[in-house]
Amino acid sequence: MKKALAITSVALTSFAVPLVSSAAISNISDVGSFIINTINNVLVPVLFAVAFIVFLYGAFETFIIGAGSDSVKEKGRNLMLWGLIGFFVMVSVWGLVNILVGTISFGNTSQTAAPSATGIGGTVTQ
Repeated sequence: MKKALAITSVALTSFAVPLVSSAAISNISDVGSFIINTINNVLVPVLFAVAFIVFLYGAFETFIIGAGSDSVKEKGRNLMLWGLIGFFVMVSVWGLVNILVGTISFGNTSQTAAPSATGIGGTVTQ
């Protein structure tokens, strides 16, 4: 178990090193944007991949390994169920976080356009 945890942490660290080394953080807003981008671009896809692998392994156990054993089929069904629950929870939380980020406009540094100097008829007013 410790070996698998060490391999996982080394793999996640190797994915995150390019993000950290190229980060130009100058204020607190950049830190927040960096954290949100890291979660959205690294952590969420890894968690989706893990949930998908759990679901596939459950399907493999249910239909291939557990062809003759009811206990193995039940274990595979449970893995498939937990994989689907994981997908549902991740999609729900990810959607709520993105709604919250969009509502607060955190990390949105775009400027709004200045109003035009033309009047109603398209002529410039002084």
